[in-house]
Amino acid sequence: MQEEKLNNLMNKYSLSDNEKKEFLKIVNPIIEHKEFQRRLTKEFLHHSDITLGEHILEDALITYKLSKKEKKKNININLAVKIALFHDLYTIPWQNNKENTKVKKFSHKHGFRHPIEAAINASYWYKDEFKNEEEAKILIDGIIHHMYPLPVTRTKRIEEDELKNYDLFLKLPKNIQQMIKDSANRTKVFSYSLCRSKYPEGRIMSKSDKMVSFHQIKNLNSLTALLTGKNKSIEDKDKE
Repeated sequence: MQEEKLNNLMNKYSLSDNEKKEFLKIVNPIIEHKEFQRRLTKEFLHHSDITLGEHILEDALITYKLSKKEKKKNININLAVKIALFHDLYTIPWQNNKENTKVKKFSHKHGFRHPIEAAINASYWYKDEFKNEEEAKILIDGIIHHMYPLPVTRTKRIEEDELKNYDLFLKLPKNIQQMIKDSANRTKVFSYSLCRSKYPEGRIMSKSDKMVSFHQIKNLNSLTALLTGKNKSIEDKDKE
């Protein structure tokens, strides 16, 4: 089923046979991970009833297509697509989840917090992808600032934040911890970091995310859920 959905997505965006091979070579090692597989199930619904995994894969496809168009600008397609694959690997489902809705600090709500969680999870689950320090900087900064022009929670000391995966942060190499802190502290605006990624790969991925999300947010309930964490459309379906 996963292969069928992915092939349908690649056909939707008119990838040639060679492009399919290139794209799959990048994504297959990532999506085979058990945590990514979880995010392809209904346990993780992202925008309304679309699974998080489906959202991520569509983001990755748009990122791939846009990166191909920008090839003359020396875009690293591999890194751009991996930012897309990692950008929303947050820890717990966010729609209609009491663990998310009970968070008190507004700046620590899921929408502002999840890019940091995703950077932590990705760099922990996919350690080999972050071994090269320069590539790790591009990946981390792209993940953390993918929501631009929306901000991300700013942090001087990660341990002060309400992260759902702080235990994993402590297990990361010190240089990766510092990269996450440094990126989440750029362009300080009160409790937030408000800036786009320093790197073109991250900026392309951020653009892709807006394009995909715009089409996936189906109704007013899905839109208000971005702020409240509660999606009445999903609640109504559960009651049926």
